[in-house]
Amino acid sequence: MIPWYIGLIIGIACLLVGFVIGFFVIRKVFTRQLEKNPPINRDMIRAMFMQMGRKPSEKDITRVMNSMNQYK
Repeated sequence: MIPWYIGLIIGIACLLVGFVIGFFVIRKVFTRQLEKNPPINRDMIRAMFMQMGRKPSEKDITRVMNSMNQYK
């Protein structure tokens, strides 16, 4: 029979390893999800300009997309 403190140390070590593995798995899944479904696209930018009362040109939309891609 193992002493109780060794069981406690093993339990805490398993918990820490689980947190580390879980962190990296969730980060990988999250980045893959963002690549498949980008948070904003050209249609959303066009709708935003229209709500502000402006008719956007392609140059405006491209400029906004480039500025958003710069901070990825």
